[in-house]
Amino acid sequence: MSGRRFISFLSRNPSHSEKVVAEEGKAKTWGRRIVSGTLICLTGGVALSALDDLSIYHSCSSKALEKASKNKTIIDAIGEPIVRGPWYNASLAVAHQRHSVSCTFPVSGPQGTGIFQLKAVRNGEEKWSSFLRPSDWEILIMEALVHVPGNEEKQQTFRIRVSDDLPPPASNSSTDCTSQESCSVEKK
Repeated sequence: MSGRRFISFLSRNPSHSEKVVAEEGKAKTWGRRIVSGTLICLTGGVALSALDDLSIYHSCSSKALEKASKNKTIIDAIGEPIVRGPWYNASLAVAHQRHSVSCTFPVSGPQGTGIFQLKAVRNGEEKWSSFLRPSDWEILIMEALVHVPGNEEKQQTFRIRVSDDLPPPASNSSTDCTSQESCSVEKK
């Protein structure tokens, strides 16, 4: 008798309450899929934005290093080669639909260390493929804060301003700049 009840229990059709529970399970499954898909899309968007910021940082800092390697005052202060510091010690602020950037990053050379600060704008127009290729940035303002270690008397910190648009200063300064670049040195 108990065997028949067990067999009839296994073979019977599901009741209304069991059907409702099964439908709720399907709804929960779809809800979980939607939430999972949304989280994956958000994570992908954040990762894509971070990669774009890293690309902007690399383009701008490379342009700044190129400009600094042509500046005699910076080379005299920290030496050659000038090496970019780690990206995680840099700061980057983008504005105007990613057409303008303000960047600060550490650098080092054989004779000292420094921090480059720059403001730049993007040349060209924004296209969907611009993420895949590096952008052409024009540096508007660039400044280097360099520290040359030494004994107590010879430690020096300089602020060097580098600009292509300004004429060389007319004052009797001990700085030596190339004809295309204007720079000034302030001892601190």
